[in-house]
Amino acid sequence: MAEEKEAQDTNIIYVGKKPSMSYVLAVITQFNNGQPEVILKARGRAISRAVDVAEIVRRRFVKDVEIRDIKIDTEEREVPEKGKVNVSTITITLRK
Repeated sequence: MAEEKEAQDTNIIYVGKKPSMSYVLAVITQFNNGQPEVILKARGRAISRAVDVAEIVRRRFVKDVEIRDIKIDTEEREVPEKGKVNVSTITITLRK
């Protein structure tokens, strides 16, 4: 059961502050390693970068990739100076 959980986690890419092409390369690498599905996760200001990555992969590099699912949500985070803050999140599932 734990091995199955680890196998699922290897196809998740957390999008942050790096340039979009770094994440595009990570997605392409996952597909080339045999992953049938790659999940992009981002929150806050990185959401637009995650959308850019999904579109760049789909339109310029791997033509047979489809956007399988998009989920949006809000997380409540604890920030020391401000207390509780709501942060938007997105999960984009790409399937080859």
